[in-house]
Amino acid sequence: MLVYGDHSEAVDPRAQLVEIADRLRGGWLNHDALTGCFIDLAGVAQGLADADFHACGCDRPRPAEAMLLEQLTGLASTLLRSWDQGCGGGPGQPLRIPVPLPGQVQIRLPEGYAFYALRPEAYGLAARRSELTGPPRVIGLRSIGTGLACMAAAALGAPPPLTLRPIGNPFDRRLNVAPDLERQILSGDCHYVIVDEGPGMSGSSFGAVADWLEEHGIAPERVAFLPSHAGALGPQASARQRQRWASAQRPVVSLERPEEGWLAPLIGRPSQPLTDLSGGAWRAAAAIPEQDWPSIDPMWERRKFLVATASGEWLVKFAGLGWIGERKLQLARELHLAGFGSEPAGLVRGWLVTRWHSDAVVARPSHAELTAYLTFRANLPAPGAGASPAQLLTMIRRNLPALANWSPDLDRLHPTPVCTDNRMARYEWLRLPSGQLLKADALDHHATHDLIGCQDVAWDVAGAIVELGLEPDEAGRLASATGADSALLDFYLTAYTAFRIGAHRMSASTLHHWPEEQHRHLLAAKQLERRLASVDAVEHAGDLDEMPAVGVEPGA
Repeated sequence: MLVYGDHSEAVDPRAQLVEIADRLRGGWLNHDALTGCFIDLAGVAQGLADADFHACGCDRPRPAEAMLLEQLTGLASTLLRSWDQGCGGGPGQPLRIPVPLPGQVQIRLPEGYAFYALRPEAYGLAARRSELTGPPRVIGLRSIGTGLACMAAAALGAPPPLTLRPIGNPFDRRLNVAPDLERQILSGDCHYVIVDEGPGMSGSSFGAVADWLEEHGIAPERVAFLPSHAGALGPQASARQRQRWASAQRPVVSLERPEEGWLAPLIGRPSQPLTDLSGGAWRAAAAIPEQDWPSIDPMWERRKFLVATASGEWLVKFAGLGWIGERKLQLARELHLAGFGSEPAGLVRGWLVTRWHSDAVVARPSHAELTAYLTFRANLPAPGAGASPAQLLTMIRRNLPALANWSPDLDRLHPTPVCTDNRMARYEWLRLPSGQLLKADALDHHATHDLIGCQDVAWDVAGAIVELGLEPDEAGRLASATGADSALLDFYLTAYTAFRIGAHRMSASTLHHWPEEQHRHLLAAKQLERRLASVDAVEHAGDLDEMPAVGVEPGA
């Protein structure tokens, strides 16, 4: 199944560094401002390192990267000190800008900061729990490991880290290290600390560095890991990696909950402990009958909590650190002003606080309401282009083997990307007692870790047709009212359905421990396959209803 996608942004590194330098010259910075500068500076360092890697094909010493990592480690010390002292902030610092610099680099989206409530300070706190038997040598794995390694180095009092880019098969990564960097890594009698997010399905990025160190004479007990979770390696890990991981030193500190004290300036002090709504718990809190519960996958959900204060009930949901959360706060404000979203109280430490409406009920939007909402979305500028029609066709062919030979005329398709919703599910339309209709969960499906991204408004029209089960005349009126191109809409109807099928089947393949949820995903995928089997585009391609449950054990 093809569901995930990597996202990056092309930037001018000098312009980016000048902008960061201006922020750091602002005197005393609050904790969130420090965090934003830290994340942005780490992004530029990663972009410079990867640009050089792609130019020469290996990791080697890079003076520009080293200069930024030194300053980033200093900024990490300030950020960690602020955390220790209650997040009061800290002083800015002058930023030295290396020269020369390339005209453009690709900065990868730091997914942990965007989606998984990962805080860089957690790595500093975890590093303090390490029991090292020699001077620490910190190695960060790009992308997000660049900044996380600087945080670990700051906590350990170590020199600035070195960074590496594991490459190759996602389940069997390897390194390509130039001789000069090899000598730098192996010099001295060090205890190595390997830093990255994860591990994921195989842990092969961590494993690639550990393998390389062992191949160069480093004893396994001189290698420690700083991961983002304390769990075991994923199902694709080799026996050798599993054995090493089980015995290795790998301290973890989790900071995946908002502190009640952070919320008080926005909404008042909570009157009772926060209620965790993550992992589908929101379904019961929203009073959806269990027989109508939509399928969920904890891996795709943001952490979220319900909190009650004297000012009412509020949803506290992780939106992202730095600019990632700021963008979502701005969109939340625009949605609220336009009458489509709940009132936002603000953003703190990456957590977005919006009003919770316990009196809202799931309601089908009218034609006028759908038209108004999609017209509003069509006028929101796209923060970046999403998958092209060619990329979507690849996804269709991968997710739906019956369409492996489908060849629509892509030259007819000319999408204009906007800030699409990308999730028009029927349970996300809520009616207030006043009659007002709200669209829930409307902030970030165009900017998540799947491959879709920002699309033409026709994508949301297709989503509404599929998710709300619009009849042909309703679909035609909506397409006409929103100006959706007919050829693009026809293509998107297949692409949207193929994407949702792939997402459901991929989730089902990982939820063996949760059979009720696995069943919901399989049922949803089957329903979508039956619907798609009836459209003209697949009449020649075979019966999708006969497709096997890819990646799922028989009888699941």
